[in-house]
Amino acid sequence: MSELARLIDDDRSTIAAIGSYLDSLAGDTRWGEVGALGRARQRMLYEKAAHARPIDLAHFVGDAGEREEVIHEGFNTLPLPPPLRRFQKRFCRPPVNGHGPRLFGYNEGPTRKVVGPGFFVAIPTDGRPHWTARGPVVVDYFQVPDGPVAAGWPTVVPNDWRLQRFVYAGTRDFMRRVSAHVSIGAAFKGERPLDHYFVLCRR
Repeated sequence: MSELARLIDDDRSTIAAIGSYLDSLAGDTRWGEVGALGRARQRMLYEKAAHARPIDLAHFVGDAGEREEVIHEGFNTLPLPPPLRRFQKRFCRPPVNGHGPRLFGYNEGPTRKVVGPGFFVAIPTDGRPHWTARGPVVVDYFQVPDGPVAAGWPTVVPNDWRLQRFVYAGTRDFMRRVSAHVSIGAAFKGERPLDHYFVLCRR
């Protein structure tokens, strides 16, 4: 059992202790532990992360400039073979154009050429108390980028396009902070929790 798994399993361990432990690790070691978490531990981590310092959009892009890609490695709890549960969420800051704070992004991984890129817009949930209780940032698949994205990204398509409708359409992921590099998300279909989770680790 990894130290991260032990901390998650221990009812006495706080999210602050988990975050401090992850911050102490080298990048590859950190991702090695985070990327081995199954559904039960991801669910417990999401619950513990309700007590973390609120996450914000800067967590996902740091000090990157406009349209500069920032990659987060991910591992989800979908009922798929482990290699197909690994993916990346790629984020960028859109050009400033009068909209409120937001990020553009899409999903990259082994299923992208079959399912589609799953574009999204990430926004803060403040002002929506029932959303904020789930997480301070929502990855919203009801929206797709309406402006220039990072160079090299796929063509932006709506989430009801082809097979994407069965994965991304009508979905929102609510994000909580775990550590300086790690976050945890919970998927909702409309307002219905799916009991599916994913961990992200920023490169």
